[in-house]
Amino acid sequence: MTSFLPRLAVVAALVFALAAPAWAHFGMIIPKAPVADMDQKSLTLEFSFSHPFGGEGMNLVRPKAAGVAFEGQTTDLRDALVPAKVMDHDAFTLNYAFKRPGVYTFFMEPEPYWEPAEDVSIIHYTKVSVAAFGGDEGWDEPLGLKTEIVPMLRPFGNWAGNTFVGQVLLDGKPVPGAEVEVELYNQGRFAMPTEYNETQVVKADAQGVFAFTCPQPGWWGFAALSEADYTLPAASGPDKGKDKGVELGAVFWTYMAPWQ
Repeated sequence: MTSFLPRLAVVAALVFALAAPAWAHFGMIIPKAPVADMDQKSLTLEFSFSHPFGGEGMNLVRPKAAGVAFEGQTTDLRDALVPAKVMDHDAFTLNYAFKRPGVYTFFMEPEPYWEPAEDVSIIHYTKVSVAAFGGDEGWDEPLGLKTEIVPMLRPFGNWAGNTFVGQVLLDGKPVPGAEVEVELYNQGRFAMPTEYNETQVVKADAQGVFAFTCPQPGWWGFAALSEADYTLPAASGPDKGKDKGVELGAVFWTYMAPWQ
């Protein structure tokens, strides 16, 4: 009996791990305000990696790439990122001064994040668009990232209850039937009635287009997941160094304002 109990405990732990739903991961770029105006010509943005609804952070090393796209031109901002803490984990901030009216789309490509619980490396190509000084053109232009969500609803000036519509691209082409995970950056406002309520899931159509109605105000994140056509070595664990799959995420953040 003494030798059986430890084996039983191991089996029970394994069954629990397999039965528990996996928390969704989200790359995050969150501006301190959803738009820039003449009274607030610069904004601070937080770059992080987390489970946004549950408020569980993960460490983000300096991204492989970070920048802003404006009127067809891209500016490298990687070296301007300042180390910070978000959700008690390593993250970065960026203070950006807007100079002209228009739509500025900030993005990052992180270094691969090894997730032993899912046996994959994760790379989330993350975007957020900030409108400045009344400009509102260019928000629907793709940036040419490996994978990305192109908004089909103008991603600023929206109210809670609006329906976000986006198209998922991989290598510049639509992803039919893409699975899109959706979470609110909750910041402790709402409790979960079940673990399934943390992450909403919606499927894209044959053209990679999906829609989701955002019922609450705040920042909403959309993560469309694809499997890469290459592998990377596991960074830790018993399979360290062995080739493993890679999850590519196209992540987009948009703000829904409260009705007042």
